[in-house]
Amino acid sequence: MNSSTLLDVDQAAHRLGVTVRWMRRAVAQRRIPFVKIGHYVRFVPEELDAFIERNRVEQAHFGAASPRR
Repeated sequence: MNSSTLLDVDQAAHRLGVTVRWMRRAVAQRRIPFVKIGHYVRFVPEELDAFIERNRVEQAHFGAASPRR
């Protein structure tokens, strides 16, 4: 990883499809992985991809309806 691969808050928000406000709140609550360089907050693209995978919700599989009583 080099510094050119790090994303700023705007880029990370765009990548995740969320607002910058959501990103800043997630950082403040430490809900999302980030790198702090001085007062700058940066994101590693691969860590954002892993965050997406960890938070994936699987589709519910509905079988035949059980008979009502």
